[in-house]
Amino acid sequence: METLANLESFVRSAEHGSFSEAVRRMSLTPAAVSLNVAMLERNLGIRLFHRSTRKLVLTEAGESFRLSVADSLDTLQAAIGGAAVQGEPKGVLKVSLPPTLGVLHILPHLPEFLRLYPGVKAECHFDARPVDLVADGYDAAIGGGFDLNPGIVARTLAPVH
Repeated sequence: METLANLESFVRSAEHGSFSEAVRRMSLTPAAVSLNVAMLERNLGIRLFHRSTRKLVLTEAGESFRLSVADSLDTLQAAIGGAAVQGEPKGVLKVSLPPTLGVLHILPHLPEFLRLYPGVKAECHFDARPVDLVADGYDAAIGGGFDLNPGIVARTLAPVH
């Protein structure tokens, strides 16, 4: 599976006939763009460009590949940009907290949080037991003894002692 960076490096280089222009447009180093394109060529098993010291020219296979991916790349980037622009968090935030910690340290800050993020509805569960984050649909949990599924991010907030 190719990364968006590999595909974008190829498409922008092809559009401008130059790694240098792709570098300027993408804010990457020349080495990064060149490496991305080389990785793409290696993974596809085809040569995408004829390279000279002065310019890049697409091979026949490169032109065919560019036509196949350019619109899709732009669509993906627009979708990613649109999702990021929505910005304002909204929805239900389901959190599991130990009772004492939740009541003494989290609940006092909840009104300010909800004022800052009016689209969020907090659903706090005060449990002194580990919960199954995925099966029970929790967005976050504070506590110990959790069995974490792959892809779950865990961070130490503070030592217990």
